[in-house]
Amino acid sequence: MRLRGIVLVAVPAILAGGCAHADAARSAPAHRAAETAPSAAERDAAERDAAGSALPEQVRRRLDRSLTAYLAGRPGRCAVAVHDRTTGIRYAFHEDEPFPLASVVKVDILLALLLRAQSQARELTARERRQADRMIRQSDNASAERLYTAIGGPRGLARVLYGLGISHTMPGYSWGMTLSRPSDQVKVLDRLTGPAGPLATGHRRYALELMSSVVPAQAWGVGAAAGRGRVALKNGWLPVGLHDGGWTVNSVGRLALPGHDLLVAVLSERSPAMDTGVETVERVAMLAVRAFTGVESPA
Repeated sequence: MRLRGIVLVAVPAILAGGCAHADAARSAPAHRAAETAPSAAERDAAERDAAGSALPEQVRRRLDRSLTAYLAGRPGRCAVAVHDRTTGIRYAFHEDEPFPLASVVKVDILLALLLRAQSQARELTARERRQADRMIRQSDNASAERLYTAIGGPRGLARVLYGLGISHTMPGYSWGMTLSRPSDQVKVLDRLTGPAGPLATGHRRYALELMSSVVPAQAWGVGAAAGRGRVALKNGWLPVGLHDGGWTVNSVGRLALPGHDLLVAVLSERSPAMDTGVETVERVAMLAVRAFTGVESPA
């Protein structure tokens, strides 16, 4: 994927930092005034997020130790977030700094695309469906570029995400260089696939259908933690020059397991090779999911 410079859109309450660029100020949406009341969508999103509870302290500490010990022996850095929609329990690890999303942002674009069609009281056009299919199932970059433009580019995506309470994501002019945290991507998954989210049933089913049928070569990632459960996922990978050519390798998805409906996001960067990053992402997902289910994932 060819990147056109790292230009990020600033939105309220979003992570500071990133690379400065003269065009950023021209492209950034206006900040919402502090006194403006939150929208109904924002209030609903905040209430859903606040309803979650943390892992039991003993389980959380054990998982923290396991992840710390594993990642100490791995190159680069990695963070993970999990939300069990069945129990309401949430967990996040090492979210101090954002990560480039690479092709994981295609899930965010899909959410914005479906909301755009829904707001216009229509279904996706045949062309939009073809492009969405290629974007998610094959990770086609040209289709992602067209749909990113259709939703309004970085300004349009920022507007949608912030309106849904997803407030720590910075869309970039180069969509693959969008910066985010695992917890924000878990929220994206929730808004995209959850019955309490903003999408109609048909649109939710369509999104899950796409993410459940990615091409076999791209079916690695968080699905390694699913065992025999059902998996809907999207992965992203990018050899980023920011880190001396180190690889960004990410994976997000929904794991439907017995007694659990898990939303999982693992983001990583600075791996020396893609295979190394994939191994890290899969092992981190397995450790985190085991803490929620008590079941050892297959090695």
